[in-house]
Amino acid sequence: MRIMLYDAHMDTVRPWLLVGKLAHTLDYNSLLLNRVHAMLQLAAEVKQPGIAHLYLNIDDGEPLAPEILEQGVGFIRSHAAEHERVLVACGAGMSRAPTFAIAALCVEEDLSLLDAYRVVVSARPIARPHQALWRSLCQWRGEEIAYKEVLRLSAGY
Repeated sequence: MRIMLYDAHMDTVRPWLLVGKLAHTLDYNSLLLNRVHAMLQLAAEVKQPGIAHLYLNIDDGEPLAPEILEQGVGFIRSHAAEHERVLVACGAGMSRAPTFAIAALCVEEDLSLLDAYRVVVSARPIARPHQALWRSLCQWRGEEIAYKEVLRLSAGY
């Protein structure tokens, strides 16, 4: 298992989807360099000039209501449809942000949860949605996938 102690950059999951942490939302120059047009923020609301944002107040480790998942995924998809790059960011970029990236990939590319997780973790090896968030994704998608599968996949990166 590869352990990353320092995450200095946001990671590109798809040309339209990046995953990162709160510090990335605060670094305006990095946002410009990465051509970020919109931010789905899950740790704190950060406003940057010329960059659209949606802040969803979500605690890690708490189940997500389907409406919250839909709201976040809708924000991501609306900007992706305009060929805009969206940064999804939470505190450390490990759990909440990957959860929404997985959800967006499921809807946008019609992937299963595990296939979407494979895509996210290959781009951001520290990605590991909390068990409660994973259960929320499973309920939202109507898929029954044991959390041990998430742990197994994350151990391979």
